[in-house]
Amino acid sequence: MPPLTPLADLADRPHAAEAPLVVVALCAAWCGTCRDFRPAFERIAGARPGIVFAWADIEDDAELVGDIDVDNFPTLAVMRGGVVLHFGVTLPHEAVVARLIDALASAPARTAPGVPDEVRALAAQLSR
Repeated sequence: MPPLTPLADLADRPHAAEAPLVVVALCAAWCGTCRDFRPAFERIAGARPGIVFAWADIEDDAELVGDIDVDNFPTLAVMRGGVVLHFGVTLPHEAVVARLIDALASAPARTAPGVPDEVRALAAQLSR
């Protein structure tokens, strides 16, 4: 599988539910920070082949993203088996994101506090 999966493709792949983590970057094509961050996100994904990484454009993928409120970019949603381990804005720095993902990969599956219902619904959809 390529390092980044379009969110629409991820929703149709059953192996995403079995992945140790699913990491979704919620971004926008018009966002310069997102464009600058994408190559770093791709490197992080390429170095972690067992983890499923998806890039979601909040406008192009609106049908799947739904009403998830994204206040700033990039926003990451990290899930395992339908449980949202992390949801929030992150610094667009490769080392920071890599450490976050590595820490969550070894953490127990506990729902992050304050996760919006829309993000929980996306996690449930991706875990089917």
